[in-house]
Amino acid sequence: MTTQATDYLIIGAGAVGLAFADSLLDEDPDCHITFVDKHAKPGGHWNDAYSFVALHQPSAFYGVNSLAFTSEAIDTHGANAGLCALASGTEVLAYFEKVMNLRLLPSGRVAYHRLSEFKGRDESGTATIRGVLSGEEKRITVRRKLVDATFYQTSVPSTHTRAFAVDEDARICIPGDLPDLWKRPENIPEAFVILGGGKTAMDVAVWLTEAGVAPDRIHWVRPRDSWLNNRKYLQPGEDFLAATVESQMAHLEAFRVSQSGEEVFENLEKGGYMLRIDPEVTPEMYHYAVISEGEIAMLRRITQVIRKGRVTRVANGALHFGETVHPVPVPAGALHIDCTARAVPFSSADNAGPQFRGDTIVLQPVMVPLVTFSAALTAYIEAHFPDDATKNQLARAAELTDTPATFPYAFMMNLMNRGTWMQTPEIAAWLAKSRLDPTGPTVARMSAAGDPRLAALSGFRQAVMAAMPDVIRLGMAAKAIHETAASPAK
Repeated sequence: MTTQATDYLIIGAGAVGLAFADSLLDEDPDCHITFVDKHAKPGGHWNDAYSFVALHQPSAFYGVNSLAFTSEAIDTHGANAGLCALASGTEVLAYFEKVMNLRLLPSGRVAYHRLSEFKGRDESGTATIRGVLSGEEKRITVRRKLVDATFYQTSVPSTHTRAFAVDEDARICIPGDLPDLWKRPENIPEAFVILGGGKTAMDVAVWLTEAGVAPDRIHWVRPRDSWLNNRKYLQPGEDFLAATVESQMAHLEAFRVSQSGEEVFENLEKGGYMLRIDPEVTPEMYHYAVISEGEIAMLRRITQVIRKGRVTRVANGALHFGETVHPVPVPAGALHIDCTARAVPFSSADNAGPQFRGDTIVLQPVMVPLVTFSAALTAYIEAHFPDDATKNQLARAAELTDTPATFPYAFMMNLMNRGTWMQTPEIAAWLAKSRLDPTGPTVARMSAAGDPRLAALSGFRQAVMAAMPDVIRLGMAAKAIHETAASPAK
């Protein structure tokens, strides 16, 4: 068994681990970093995603700080016309390979153990890793800290375990199988049944529609509907700053005049900042998904929606739900598409808590839902501040919430953290040059150029101060709801 040494051992070479390492390399020029990851290539769950997956927000504030995506062009056609083009899953994987192979490894300060798994640490803090294919074990002496970049436990259709039964004569697939249907023209189904109400299911519905499948050939099982962010208010750069500020001001006003998280969303919908697929159904879910108005129009064309809860059994021609006596009929021979994997286990709080824990860092969001920004900022704080108490005060973990009722908790934490950072000169300066920060560099560039479009920011600070009592009022109530809901998992 060989023994190696490193300063930081990062478990997971996905987006979060890479963003942390990228920032740490710049901020601590003496440190050595080692990755251990089960995948054959960097990029985490992007390696397992369906082929037509894409970022649902602009790539301008995704990835790592040191490297921009190749293109930030504006789409000129389709459902996303007028907005920043969305990087495909293939582009994202190529980007993360570039980060590892052209940025991290050439530094001479990074080691990468792919197709390997972390097996634990002994009492001395020495870690053991094991090759997935070789079975070979290695020991790694960790001089400073173990960095857990697996908190999110991201699940995609190709890796999750189904929670329902499937009869032998029922046809079922995962989204990644759909692009290969052309290879078997004699088996192309007459009907499709989408199982799931999240962003993956929406992606599948859009893909089928764009592939020419008539809406009346699609049935959609949506256990819960979701509130969705309007993509046109989440765009980067100077040209979109006014819309970004307008949306943030609308959020503050919604908190000022609302009595609950649910009412916040209803008020935001009035201005078009939040969207829902069915105007007649009040969404019970909010997973921070981003969508365009064009995509919403496409999804609304699918009217055969089944709302009976979660499927417990898929039969040929029928769907079973829990204790329901009578199954719901669907066309015989329909192809069922399993979109029930949850990208992030929002209710899992087993490892939640402070990020800095002595010889361990557990990477969590400090600005929900910007996970790579959060990891990069956490690395900066690790490198420049003296002790865990200070670091945890500057990088307070903000739990991912998943319902309208609990959303004010995350929003409150975002505002409180941002306020702390802006009052800390070193962090404020870092934000002004971080490509992962949605507004910091844009405002800095515009300020240096005396850009008159900065007038859009006038009154924003006053609006934050005026709304803060109501943000705290709703946020603390939402925190209690969130903790009560999560307590059985602890």
